[in-house]
Amino acid sequence: MTISRRSLLTAGLGAGFIVAVPGVSYAAVPSLAGLRTDPFSLGIASGEPWPDGFVIWTRLAVDPLADDGLGGMPSRDVPVEWEVAEDERMARVVKRGVAIASIGSAHSVHVELRGLQPGREYFYRFRSGRYISPVGRTLTSPAPHEMPAALAMAFASCAQYEHGFFTAYKRMAEDQPDLVLHLGDYQYEYKKDSYVVGGGNVRDHDGPETVTLENYRQRHAQYKADADLQAAHAIAPWLVVWDDHEVDNNWADEIPENQDPAQLNDTAAHFRQRRAAAFQAYYENMPLRPSALPSGADMTIYRRVQWGRLAHFHMMDTRQYRDDQLAGDGWKKNIMERFDENRSITGAEQEKWLLDGFKASEARWDVLGQQVFFAERDRAQALDVDDVSMDGWDGYAASRRRITQGWVDAGVRNAVVLTGDVHRHWAGDLKVDYKNPDSPVVGSELVCTSITSGGNGSATATDATDATMAWNQHLKFYNDQRGYVNTKITKDSMRADFRVLDYVSTAGSEVRTRASFDIVDTVPGLQARA
Repeated sequence: MTISRRSLLTAGLGAGFIVAVPGVSYAAVPSLAGLRTDPFSLGIASGEPWPDGFVIWTRLAVDPLADDGLGGMPSRDVPVEWEVAEDERMARVVKRGVAIASIGSAHSVHVELRGLQPGREYFYRFRSGRYISPVGRTLTSPAPHEMPAALAMAFASCAQYEHGFFTAYKRMAEDQPDLVLHLGDYQYEYKKDSYVVGGGNVRDHDGPETVTLENYRQRHAQYKADADLQAAHAIAPWLVVWDDHEVDNNWADEIPENQDPAQLNDTAAHFRQRRAAAFQAYYENMPLRPSALPSGADMTIYRRVQWGRLAHFHMMDTRQYRDDQLAGDGWKKNIMERFDENRSITGAEQEKWLLDGFKASEARWDVLGQQVFFAERDRAQALDVDDVSMDGWDGYAASRRRITQGWVDAGVRNAVVLTGDVHRHWAGDLKVDYKNPDSPVVGSELVCTSITSGGNGSATATDATDATMAWNQHLKFYNDQRGYVNTKITKDSMRADFRVLDYVSTAGSEVRTRASFDIVDTVPGLQARA
């Protein structure tokens, strides 16, 4: 019997006890003595695909919301067997081994696979004691010299657990992408009742605002226990980057949002300690390579993933190395310091890495996976006034110009920026100089809305209802609903489908495509599909 991918999302996620598989012996792995509850309550995941492997992940927890952040697990390391197979039934196993879920890493497991075939679909699972995990699907990337026919890539951001149900993740999984990019705000730091959406929150965070390692571990576990999020992780490999809420709202380098000494653990003096805790928990809960393991308050997440000759994904970090937001952050008018050549949102080292990557790229598509609005988005209609967000690239205009000019000078064939953060769908054309109406279009930006953040949104909030569209003519689309973006990337074009849900305040909304755009090879800019 052939098991469909969709069956992984239904029957597969309910698996708990081990079943016999011909030719597989589990005798070498000791039982988890005394454990009477399935430890795979946080699901499984894969990520970081390369031509001969990927990372597979799990984290053991029998009580995800335990206050100590350790998931109710015993105070010792636990052996976990893993398997990778060519089929969904796990009959044709090609790799297996034993990993140690250590108490020092909150019983998480990161297995870095090598020696597999490029451009292939694989399946994986874990076992500990008498319990077996769900089966996940993943892929290796194509060989560097190959031009694959197509890549189905989805991207998402901003999943505030309290603001709605994660149905969008379930619908994304049902769309069966081959790769998922998560562009930040995977979880939120707030305690119950401190970030309330209109109409009230539909569920609550457990625990206090996340400050300590225990807090962050507990919060990640609460999110990971969600079945819809688990479905999205189980269907495809993920590439993840953080934004701000994985640590603290609108943080910048070593500067927290609030610097009031009266607020415990929210001062600059405490922030590096808080950041270290957040980074440690982030690594423990994401399918990242072991080389990404943080060192205290420092963790390198910018990296490049190649998908044959079709695409290079430049995954960026616009939080850890940025200069502080100007003028106290927020939307501000006529802040000329934003054009200062010395200001950076990436830091000098990451900027050089990105520009060098452009120069070396021979890919058909160079895709920047990053966090905050890239194009100019000026709310002021008057020519002698600008009103822009200090937190996005508008607050770092010279930094944006250097990056954009960098891909132009390098002769990048097709540049596409993917963005999250703003809880709305947007799409627009990119220029080097937004103040010059004759400046040519040199790329495209696709902005995904939130999974839940902001609540249901409005189906009537369209291009015509956002006045910013009228005098920012490089912006082509706006929508205020929840959802994600699907793309289909081929050598000839990139198609973007903006997927929306009617509601997230209750579970089960269907999904539909609100708008679609094409980006045609060597033709910069968006072309709307009928």
